[in-house]
Amino acid sequence: MTDETPEDSPPERDADDAAAAAAAEQADQATAQPAEPQGEAEAEAEPQGAEAEAAAEPQGAEPEAEAALEPRTEAAPEPKTVPRTEAAPEPDDDEDDAPLAPRAKPAIPGADLEVDIVAEGADPLAGPEDDELEVAEQTAAERDRADEQPVAAMIDLAAGARYSATGKRKTAVARVILRPGVGAYSINGKPLDDYFPRPALGRNIRQPLEAVGYEQRMDVVARMHGGGVSAQAGALRHGISRALLEADPNLRGELKRRGFLTRDSRAKERKKAGLKKARKRPQFSKR
Repeated sequence: MTDETPEDSPPERDADDAAAAAAAEQADQATAQPAEPQGEAEAEAEPQGAEAEAAAEPQGAEPEAEAALEPRTEAAPEPKTVPRTEAAPEPDDDEDDAPLAPRAKPAIPGADLEVDIVAEGADPLAGPEDDELEVAEQTAAERDRADEQPVAAMIDLAAGARYSATGKRKTAVARVILRPGVGAYSINGKPLDDYFPRPALGRNIRQPLEAVGYEQRMDVVARMHGGGVSAQAGALRHGISRALLEADPNLRGELKRRGFLTRDSRAKERKKAGLKKARKRPQFSKR
């Protein structure tokens, strides 16, 4: 028979083997799983019972190994504080703080107001702009008076002198002949006042000869067709101006400046199919 000592008794040997196996499993789990923060590890370690504490007590080197595997948490650096620079105090404005002198009331109400008297017939709201308009009107009036003065022309008034030209306006055409005379007008065999009874049209027709100062020294013979009364008057003035240009080419600048040589091409636009007039269309009706 072999004597069994109390140290080598089977129950104690089994307890040591179980504790070693449990420690080995914990070491394997620590190496296999990533290291958790210290706070979580402590939270998981709290619910374990007395068995885990009893198994970890006999081994002294294993807690040191587990502590080495855990990551070290370094303390965060304290933020640097930047010293604040205080703004310099603004200088006090003595002028603003100075009290304002009270307004002295006049003995008579309204005595301190300026007198504004407007002459009778003058515009009370007239300003410098109105003065400029008056100057512009005076300048325009002087220009008109200069235009009223006849232009120096050198036209040969021989007995057989004839100057012809053609004038147009809208659809009217005027064939004009200028010859020496007393200022008579013959339009399609009729006098000027009979053919153009409107005074305004007669004044427009006489403008070219009055501009050169030959309104009493030349006769006008014209044949006209097409257009209306106003268009024929414009065509006749255009024809007389062109005939004067044939008589004296030096008159071009003055006649053109006054607008006598310009062909007025404005005309009524023709009617289109489907429209009431040139551009007026019937009212749209949805139903």
